[in-house]
Amino acid sequence: MGNSAVSAATLLVKLNDFERLWADAGSDVLAAVRAVGESGWYILGREVVAFEGELARLWNSRFAVGVASGLDAIEIGLRACGCKAGDRVLLPPISAFATVLAVARLGAIPVFVDCDRFGLMDLDQAREALSADPSIRFAVPVHLYGHTIDLGALAELKSRYEIAIVEDAAQSVGASFRGRPCGAAGDCAATSFYPTKNLGALGDGGALLTNSEQHATLARQLRDYGQSSKYVHERIGYNSRLDELHAAILRRAMLPRLDSWTATRRAIAAHYIGAIQNPLLEIPGAPAGSESCWHLCPVLVAKGRKAEFLAHLRRNGIAAGEHYPSVLMDQPAMRDVSYRELRPCVRARDFCGREVSLPIHPYLTADEIDRVVASCNVWR
Repeated sequence: MGNSAVSAATLLVKLNDFERLWADAGSDVLAAVRAVGESGWYILGREVVAFEGELARLWNSRFAVGVASGLDAIEIGLRACGCKAGDRVLLPPISAFATVLAVARLGAIPVFVDCDRFGLMDLDQAREALSADPSIRFAVPVHLYGHTIDLGALAELKSRYEIAIVEDAAQSVGASFRGRPCGAAGDCAATSFYPTKNLGALGDGGALLTNSEQHATLARQLRDYGQSSKYVHERIGYNSRLDELHAAILRRAMLPRLDSWTATRRAIAAHYIGAIQNPLLEIPGAPAGSESCWHLCPVLVAKGRKAEFLAHLRRNGIAAGEHYPSVLMDQPAMRDVSYRELRPCVRARDFCGREVSLPIHPYLTADEIDRVVASCNVWR
């Protein structure tokens, strides 16, 4: 991973490389598909049960409930905790839209607090909000970019203010905070198996993690039309089942590679942090105590120059992302949502205006990593 001169772009350095993933894991994926096909059981069968068991062990959780998407996992988690229309839910302003969409679909009221310098929910402002507004009964903190929020501080907020917490861990499988896996502080944790995630399927999928048997039982009912048993519908539920194919692919092809993938992501992030030396670029890194799984590698570009930097990377054959280009409150759909912003989220808006995500997938070559570093360092 040494220095190299930036040459004319001939090959694109991708944000995710599914062709290389298939070359590595494709035979195991096909074997998983064959096993499901030969079983003759395609919905909520042995593969889902087996994968849920392995996922729960990975997460050091008692229960895992496979659902159709990360969005559904958040919404079902909130419902399992008792959230309903009109309830107030504390949220960060930077995340995928699914985070606030889950709240809005319940008819609950998002209450936003600003982010810290890493783009994560500012827990000091969260504490201030909970002190000022006792009607806030729920929170959905997001372990963004693969970093982990301070789990001790989250647990303290939960205990002191008697709130229910659903941790949005869609980007943080394998991440921990001082040895505790993300999800350990809340009532539930929601994750996603969207293909770009560190543990991704070949389509949509998600799961809810919890140590509560009551929450797990309710989540299993909600994902399957609200059924407590066949044709007995206890409540209004969803069609939100992780199917056998994705469970088999995740368990047999993807999960055995996760530790290696995570180690590679961490090595790439460490190299970027050490090798990218440009006063116009800042890599925030991970918060102290967070053992990040580096789902993304955000850099902050000098104010007002993000578009120039993105164009520079494109000219040099490097794909880059924006996670995310605007805060949740500024999305057009939020015009139809009743929400509160306790104080202007100045830091979050600045973060979104400057953030660019560098390639950090586990199939990057050493030459591609060097190319990213060199392109960053020569930009002025």
